[in-house]
Amino acid sequence: MAGRIRSTVPLVRKALSSDSRSALFSELSRNYATAPAKEQKVKVPVTMYGVSGNYASALYIAAVKANTLEKVESELLDLIEASKTSPKFSQFMKDLSVPTDTRVKAMTDISGQAKFGDLTKNFLVVLAENGRLKHINAIAKRFAELTLAHKGELKATVTTVIPLPPDEEKELKETLQEVMGKGKKVNIEQKIDPTILGGLVIEFGQKVFDMSIRTRARQMERLLKEPINF
Repeated sequence: MAGRIRSTVPLVRKALSSDSRSALFSELSRNYATAPAKEQKVKVPVTMYGVSGNYASALYIAAVKANTLEKVESELLDLIEASKTSPKFSQFMKDLSVPTDTRVKAMTDISGQAKFGDLTKNFLVVLAENGRLKHINAIAKRFAELTLAHKGELKATVTTVIPLPPDEEKELKETLQEVMGKGKKVNIEQKIDPTILGGLVIEFGQKVFDMSIRTRARQMERLLKEPINF
């Protein structure tokens, strides 16, 4: 099994190196800060996709400009923890049938009681106005990833059938650091999942490199089912 993992690492290196890192998000038009800081160009350190990625990137840019990155991250995490302890509050954020003005008032009141900064409060209000509160967990997760990357760190989740041998983990970490550039620190979190049958599944940021035997088998099955044209 360790041999299978070892043989997969070169494929990981090839896949990561060939994956072109697209241009990072430019600043979104909406400014979430109440008072604009001195104009500066800010780029997100990791390209994000989808609703949660777009909102997290916009918030990151505003937070960097306002020099409140850690404060905003802490406030978002506090809100997430609060939602975990209150099923009613969690359901409220997911319920799109709640009138917009009710959602806005609720988030304004909660921000005031929790003494959130203006940036976090305004951001939550925007989510409430746009019916995006149901994405708050995913947004907070993406924002935390951006904050980590801002510090020069990258968290990669590696899923295997058995624990990754130390030498293979070291080689994989070096590959990721090479792709991300000098000065980046990679933290690898290992997950065990026997259902992938073998190989590796690597996740970092919003990128997934699935080189598991399970996925390869499914791809082969689809190919075998396709009609043959002579």
